[in-house]
Amino acid sequence: MRIHHLNCISTCPLGGRLMDGRTPDLARGHLTCHCLLVETADCLVLVDTGLGLRDVAHPRTRLSAFFLALVRPEFRAEMTAARQVQRLGFRPSDVRHILLSHLDFDHAGGLDDFPQATVHMLAREREHAQLQRSWLDRQRFRPQQWSSRDRWRTYAAGHGERWMGFDAVRDLAGLPPELLLVPLPGHTHGHAGIAIDTGSRWQLLAADAYFHAREMDVRPHCPPGLRAYQWMMELDRDARLRNQQRLRALRHSGADVDIFCSHDVEEFERRSGRPARLPAGALAAGARH
Repeated sequence: MRIHHLNCISTCPLGGRLMDGRTPDLARGHLTCHCLLVETADCLVLVDTGLGLRDVAHPRTRLSAFFLALVRPEFRAEMTAARQVQRLGFRPSDVRHILLSHLDFDHAGGLDDFPQATVHMLAREREHAQLQRSWLDRQRFRPQQWSSRDRWRTYAAGHGERWMGFDAVRDLAGLPPELLLVPLPGHTHGHAGIAIDTGSRWQLLAADAYFHAREMDVRPHCPPGLRAYQWMMELDRDARLRNQQRLRALRHSGADVDIFCSHDVEEFERRSGRPARLPAGALAAGARH
């Protein structure tokens, strides 16, 4: 099972190093949208989609003015999951399944680009996102991105086997047992991580369970602007902090698992082996020329 790391359109929030811990203060920060393309024996599986081609082409009709101003996505069609899948030598139609951590606009925007794919998520995520209860819910959960709704397959949390001390949903329809959803509520009510057994080590995309690599330190640290952003976006603070602590303990337990989140640039670059603003395949293409 081969895993490709894709940054599917960076966001550039106000605040510089207050947001990412590294950008000069007067510049906008840089956060990735870390997605995975998994080659299984039978098909391709995408883990989250980032922002998609329709978001690039029509951002003002698909995304809220609030988040367009706040995080200013770096709209580049070559950074969408669909285009990066093509750069790797596949067709978007080869992606038959998408595992979705949650329905926030910056994770679900590319769903429309894979019309043959079944979309797997926790049932609680679909239920809450569709309610559109609050003003912030309506800004973050964008039905304009959900043409795939008839292909969504949902799962109840808490009814599967345990995985490294966490609840897990296995037996995902049409998927091999090496792929599973790990409920990590807090950021949203149905937020999940995605765990992948590579045969030698597990890989866990913890998505937005945390935002900055140093939150996994024994003495956790998060840049203050990013900490405030997490606070603004959380739907269950106690659950979010509890799951962060559990992930931190797993990171330091010595277990055969690599944990990484969606938005930390250094984590992405360490896993992918390339700068976050380069699409998949760019370094190999440069070497050929």
